[in-house]
Amino acid sequence: MELFFIITLFIVAFLYASIGHGGASGYLALMAMFGIEAITMRSSALILNLFVAGIAFYSYYKGGYFKWKILLPFIIGSMPAAFLGAKLTIDPSIYKISLGFCLLIAVARMLIPVKNKKNKPLIAPNMLIGITVGFIVGFFSGMIGIGGGIILSPLLIVFGWANLKEAATISAGFIWLNSATGLLGTLSSGVHLSSMIIPWILVALIGGFLGSWSGSFKFSLSTLRYVLASVLVMASFKLFFV
Repeated sequence: MELFFIITLFIVAFLYASIGHGGASGYLALMAMFGIEAITMRSSALILNLFVAGIAFYSYYKGGYFKWKILLPFIIGSMPAAFLGAKLTIDPSIYKISLGFCLLIAVARMLIPVKNKKNKPLIAPNMLIGITVGFIVGFFSGMIGIGGGIILSPLLIVFGWANLKEAATISAGFIWLNSATGLLGTLSSGVHLSSMIIPWILVALIGGFLGSWSGSFKFSLSTLRYVLASVLVMASFKLFFV
């Protein structure tokens, strides 16, 4: 079972990094399925997020897809909100339901591709709207223990704020900053990490590196996405009903 967890962790890091995400929702799903202690889940997922999102951001940044003016309003709202959300101690049942819904959003993000509308010019987000969206996404992300990229990236594309590659880069930066501030927010209650965090980080680093590299070459990852989606659905089912 430990070997299966490691293999699945690699797949999660690989696939999430391929679309510019850190993978915290996937890591939390695996931990829930494998019975990892709840007290270690949020902090461990955020640590893994920092490494994988950092690699994804660097890979896409080198490709020239980063747009600072698009990211700025979102992080102005999200970083303090992620810190505040991470400081909350929420009821375990509420946490499980919230995480379950988050996993279903991740499934939709994996299986339903979001495309730019043809001939629609890209525009930078309004500062007030960006800050508001960032605050809402950041607070929820800090509370659950994710980076928020699965929520932000489709919004960037649907509203014409960024194209696919730009959205991946901006989301990776957004995830990294939210994960860092969220982790700082958990310091008030103590950062509890799994005893296996070091090998998990190594596996996530390898998966994140290969995933972010493959994302720039548009490899077909449909089969792996269906496998991961199945894992996330099973984990959400467990969180809702077990």
